[in-house]
Amino acid sequence: MKYILKIQDKEAGSIRISGGKGASLSRLTQRFPEKVPDGFIITTEFFKYYIQPAVIHVQDDIKSAVAGLTLPADAVKLIQSAYEDLGENISVAVRSSATAEDLPDASFAGQQDTFLNVSGFQAVTKAVINCFASLYNQRAVSYRAKNGFDESEVQMAVVVQKMVVAKAAGVMFTADPITSDRFTTAIEAVEGLGEELVSGRKTPVTWTVKGGTAKKRNGAESCLTEAQVTALSSIGKKIEKEFGSPQDIEWCFDGQRFYIVQSRAITTLFPCPSSPDGFKRCFISVGHLQMMTDTMLPLGMSFWKLMSETVNITEIGGRPYMEITHNLNSPAGKALVRQKLSNSDELMNHAFHQVLERKDYIKSIPKGQKSEFAIPKYVIKCIIAGLKIYRKNNPAIIDGYNRRMEAIIQKTRNELAGRSGKAAIDYMINDMENLMKSLFDPDGFGPLMVTFFLTKPIDKAGKLLLGKEHISVDVSKSVKGNITSEMGFSVSRIADAARDYPEVLKYLETAGDKFRIEDLKRQQGGEDAAKAFEEFFSRYGMRCPGEIDIAKPRFAEAPGKILPTVLADVRLPKGHAERRLLQGQRESEEAGKALVLAAKKKWGARKARKLAKQLSFYRNFLGLRESPKYYWMKRYWEYKQAIIRESEKLVEKGRLRNVEDVFYLSLPELAGLFSGEWKPDYIKIDAMRADYERYASLTPPRLIFSDGEVVEGEYKRKVPNGALPGLAVSGGVAEGRARVILDIAEAGKIEKGDILVTKFTDPSWTPAFISVSGLVTEVGGMATHGAVITREYGLPAVVGVTDATKQIMDGDRIRVNGNLGYVEFLELRKEALQ
Repeated sequence: MKYILKIQDKEAGSIRISGGKGASLSRLTQRFPEKVPDGFIITTEFFKYYIQPAVIHVQDDIKSAVAGLTLPADAVKLIQSAYEDLGENISVAVRSSATAEDLPDASFAGQQDTFLNVSGFQAVTKAVINCFASLYNQRAVSYRAKNGFDESEVQMAVVVQKMVVAKAAGVMFTADPITSDRFTTAIEAVEGLGEELVSGRKTPVTWTVKGGTAKKRNGAESCLTEAQVTALSSIGKKIEKEFGSPQDIEWCFDGQRFYIVQSRAITTLFPCPSSPDGFKRCFISVGHLQMMTDTMLPLGMSFWKLMSETVNITEIGGRPYMEITHNLNSPAGKALVRQKLSNSDELMNHAFHQVLERKDYIKSIPKGQKSEFAIPKYVIKCIIAGLKIYRKNNPAIIDGYNRRMEAIIQKTRNELAGRSGKAAIDYMINDMENLMKSLFDPDGFGPLMVTFFLTKPIDKAGKLLLGKEHISVDVSKSVKGNITSEMGFSVSRIADAARDYPEVLKYLETAGDKFRIEDLKRQQGGEDAAKAFEEFFSRYGMRCPGEIDIAKPRFAEAPGKILPTVLADVRLPKGHAERRLLQGQRESEEAGKALVLAAKKKWGARKARKLAKQLSFYRNFLGLRESPKYYWMKRYWEYKQAIIRESEKLVEKGRLRNVEDVFYLSLPELAGLFSGEWKPDYIKIDAMRADYERYASLTPPRLIFSDGEVVEGEYKRKVPNGALPGLAVSGGVAEGRARVILDIAEAGKIEKGDILVTKFTDPSWTPAFISVSGLVTEVGGMATHGAVITREYGLPAVVGVTDATKQIMDGDRIRVNGNLGYVEFLELRKEALQ
């Protein structure tokens, strides 16, 4: 047994002996001996022989028990001898190195302790003991539990290295951890020791290096020159090549030479797409186009692929992507992508155009089939029907459309009730065609298409006649028939029914996931609130955040999720939602009248009548904007209930472990399971569950190549210094406290006047809009859900703000400029957060 090894010993390259950090440094020393400070490793054998036996029976506070150990004389002598071999009374760094640390899939960065500038063998010995003790600190134990490590198998080594008298130090990521671009090296540097950066005592200067070009991201003065940054990046790429994966590297600089004091794999990069033939292939995020960038479980992805037959969907990091490689060298293919992106995501569109400028790459693309954004075959019928409906301009047709859609849902319910097992899945697969057809119902989608066409002439008239940009925003406030806007008012009715009853409010505040309408009825005054909840779940129970993934829990399945939104509304005055609705109607009517009057004065009566009809039709039918998706989700809810019913039968028979396992199966696998032809592979399912938990924390790029390069788009317009640019989708300016919310379950934090900051919104977020004064999202476009609803509610909104939920902190006071498209910081977290 070897208790201490020199850092350059080949034996020290084993994680089992030296822990993750020690093994990595040993390997670096063998490959780059001049780059790694000399030192030694106190191995896991030392830990097992001298440390573990002394605390094996300790049940509580193991860390204190280890820290209080007195090592036997022979152990102290080993440490003293190794330390003195480095030089006389020199300063060293003493670092923990656990076997569950600096691994390819779990870095454990910062979980155990490090001690710098330690001198004298007694101080070194004490630091070593404290490093061993840090294996048992609460954050390390919790991190290991979260990542599924067996405590009994985790061992600890300690690395002792000569200190470098650093003029500068920091960290280097050989792939950009923010964008996941493998072609960009990100370097953070501070003067002096790197500990100043890690502890947060100094703000680093950040550099990026791509294609040999170094650029500063922030910081006025740098402790490194551009040439030094480029040289350091080159060292990083050599280390990356040695380890075979992107690295998170700690470095220091003594004014003459760079030293490497740690290197571990970056575990938070978005996965690379695959390329069967090795050619560099280009992919765009479908999730950004659909405004749902969360992970989509395999069952949800399977449904999505069925609905996207004209688009070749590829799953990357639990998200849907589409390959556009062969569109890039096809005039028709480029036009298809350009048209789609220009209407959906400005940043992705700019990234796409950057790729188009790579002439040599585009010339090298081999022949292949381009991805199609095929126009659904039902659209022509919709256009014809829409024009006919425009001539009559009779909104009564909407009632017929809604009745027909409800009848289709009832038919789906009846059909599934009469099927079991594989037959139920077969029905869903075959029903996809009918689902797509219903989304493009001529009487529903037809007039909606006309409203889309009318937006441009209405805005043009507003500009010419009144000098006002985007007047369509004003005339679209509080339109009739928007079923998603009505969901917000439905929540307000619940709040109005609950507001005056203390027992009801107490129950709503404490029920959480155990909320039941039956329990609510038992509270004094709870009958009216219960009735309002029943009405809400009857109409909107099938909705939820990320609802295009059928596996996501619906409000009907997790009713407690809507409670924070109700409680946020309770803090507002009774009837506020209805007052906002009426105010929006008045403002819309006034805007329309002013526009028509101006047209009559300048253009004459005939043109004014034409414009008046356009405005009337626009308001009569724009509310249909949210209806197709509403009925789509109602259809999904019928599918999901049938899947759960059949899964519960298998659980009862012992053929399935639990219902949630089916969400990690594809539709063909589910059909095989229900028919008895296929048995669930729980090892595979559990591995997938772990993968998806990891994917959930990753940020999906808008455009990524199969070799890991990420191309980022930029907004080309100027914004005030320090402001965050985005896309203005709803006019006005709002100032208030930022409420950064990643889950609608946190909506209870919202107070009147707050500005909601989140990654994206879908219809399930609508109730939260009732309580806020503005909206900021990371994803979105002019026609997306958040844009439409904020315009109707008269809320300023800026979407597509890169990393908004990271750059804006909860509690910052911000200004949202929905006219020009940016977010300004007023004060940072001045107010204490509740």
